[in-house]
Amino acid sequence: MSETLKRINKYLSEVGYCSRREADKLIDAGRVTINGVVPEMGTKIGPNDDVHVDGKLIKNTKDDFVYLAFNKPVGIVCTTDTRVEKDNIIDFIKYPKRIFPIGRLDKPSEGLILLTDDGDIVNKILRASNNHEKEYIVTVDKPISQTFIKRMSGGIYLKELDRTTKKCDVNRIDSNTFSIILTQGLNRQIRRMCEYLTYEVQTLKRVRIMNISLDIPVGEYRELTSEEFKELSKLLEDSTKVYQSKLSSQKQKK
Repeated sequence: MSETLKRINKYLSEVGYCSRREADKLIDAGRVTINGVVPEMGTKIGPNDDVHVDGKLIKNTKDDFVYLAFNKPVGIVCTTDTRVEKDNIIDFIKYPKRIFPIGRLDKPSEGLILLTDDGDIVNKILRASNNHEKEYIVTVDKPISQTFIKRMSGGIYLKELDRTTKKCDVNRIDSNTFSIILTQGLNRQIRRMCEYLTYEVQTLKRVRIMNISLDIPVGEYRELTSEEFKELSKLLEDSTKVYQSKLSSQKQKK
């Protein structure tokens, strides 16, 4: 009997409602009930339990997982809390199924972000120990020096986070523009690194997540292709099994 039980955050993730991290926030806020009772964090449920979020019954009704690549515009916030943030990514895309972003991009930033209803893949991609690459193109307010490139790539201690950034690949594109490939995702990491070196970020665009490259106009999304998902699965194969989904390469607009 106990083998059929699973933690409530895992259940909400597996049925595609939200990621485990978001589920924990919902539980902590008292917005989740199990059989009419607000649960404690870590509570387990069985197949006959009724789970509600904000009074709405949550069921696993999806036939297949969705994996989207979206070119986020500046000004859109990567949150699923549509009640609090009017410029949220969910309302902007208006996708017919409930999805959520894998990670985030700051409101002033633009570029590639992945969205899905597969909660398990979120943890695999975001797990820092997996060292998954994310590439950015950044423009700053003054000419880039060789010292800047060396310091950015070598690691910078960020006092406000009490963390030293990992070594990374930084290359100058033109006088005020550089590319940077990160394998970690500290809060406002690139902006904080630049600020430490007395540079101010003017524009910041993410152009790649692992094997997925940005190839669509701002404000539009598309499904991952079968080839992209196959390669993504290979890159994640050291983690638990990735759900094999039917995917198409047809571009879609918001």
